[in-house]
Amino acid sequence: MRRANSFDCRDFTYAFIALSASGLSKDSLPGPYPKTPEERAAAAKKYNMRVEDYEPYPDNGEGFGDYPKLPERSQQERDPWYQWDHPDLRRNWGEPMHWDFDMYIRNRVDTSPSPVPWSTMCKQLFGFIGFMLFMFYVGEKFPAYQPVAPKQYPFNDLYLEKGGDPEKQPEEVKHYEL
Repeated sequence: MRRANSFDCRDFTYAFIALSASGLSKDSLPGPYPKTPEERAAAAKKYNMRVEDYEPYPDNGEGFGDYPKLPERSQQERDPWYQWDHPDLRRNWGEPMHWDFDMYIRNRVDTSPSPVPWSTMCKQLFGFIGFMLFMFYVGEKFPAYQPVAPKQYPFNDLYLEKGGDPEKQPEEVKHYEL
């Protein structure tokens, strides 16, 4: 009979198998750069691609190996109405992931074409900046202020409170013109 808190070697083995099964398999890691047409066809089959569509990254020592060079398109560009196996990432099972997959997810870079041409956007931006500079110039040249009259105080403009002579009658202050 086994105790509940005893360590068994089988527990460690099962935990190790579970950890190793959750990572990348040896088949999904990039292999050596394909040099012959047979190696190229085998690499295309490995990544579930047609030989015509398969193009590896150039062998310039960066370590891409036989990994396919996929188009630099974000997930935002992919069809939202298609029945994807993984709809959040807009990808299907067994489909190769882009080497920079984390850069092209939907909350990062959007590579979809702009509906407005670049020249039109520049014209609108510079037109707006020019108009605002013109309005700033006009505002500086012809300032407009609210008309303000002097502050009005009760009791003959606070004559006594401001230190006026109580023996003398203050002159009357008019706050309007007739």
